Amino acid sequence: MQVQKRYLKAPITEAIIDLKVTFPENFSADRFAEIEDRVKDRFSIKEKELIYTGVGAFIFEPGSPIKINANQHHNGFLFRSADNLRIFQAALSGFTFNRLAPYESWEEFSSDAKYLWEAYKEIYKPIQVTRAAIRYVNQIHIPTEGLIDLKDYLRTVPEVSEDLPQKALHSFFTQLQIPQEDLECMLIISETLVPQSDPKFITVTLDLDLFRQQIWESGDEDIWNFLEKLRNRKNEVFEASITQRAKEMFGE
Repeated sequence: MQVQKRYLKAPITEAIIDLKVTFPENFSADRFAEIEDRVKDRFSIKEKELIYTGVGAFIFEPGSPIKINANQHHNGFLFRSADNLRIFQAALSGFTFNRLAPYESWEEFSSDAKYLWEAYKEIYKPIQVTRAAIRYVNQIHIPTEGLIDLKDYLRTVPEVSEDLPQKALHSFFTQLQIPQEDLECMLIISETLVPQSDPKFITVTLDLDLFRQQIWESGDEDIWNFLEKLRNRKNEVFEASITQRAKEMFGE
């Protein structure tokens, strides 16, 4: 596989680094507000109590309507940059950093994420990292002029039986889960057709998610070395997923 080139019009709409962690017992989600002073120069917007986990139960009583007993537990805080292009989540489930389009580079993205992770780790002292992942969401806008064939742009597409009507494809969702044995990780490729908003284009989302479930000590630098390997594999998978015509459209 070839390593991905840097395209002038890269279709990345969102890039995500996610680390699942464990904390000592009785660690309170309220503590996640403590990081605000450390990051407010870059993340000036704090959304309090935005991230919740819900626990629900059905209650059956003879002669009475079914009741739902639902509890919500505060799980963390979400911080945004003033331009809304960067989102940082500090939660009981772990650390998540999102970079929205326009995506600049892996160097910028990973540097921002590592800065936040160091603050998160220093303040909250998670015991272990149990899962490390990167995810890149791409949106590919295909011109509707003439006959549209997804195979002109994507190398993995849904096959429709020749015995079925094929005048138009209204929607589809395809997901492949492919173990990456050399990296001991899982690759999930998801493709879906986005509802059409511009009659000149149809848009296909190409979502690449790579992760490994493993126990790392929270201070282990190998976590970031591994994320770099996932990023390189993501590039290879992206290149293998698109055609030369798509590459030219991205400004090869």
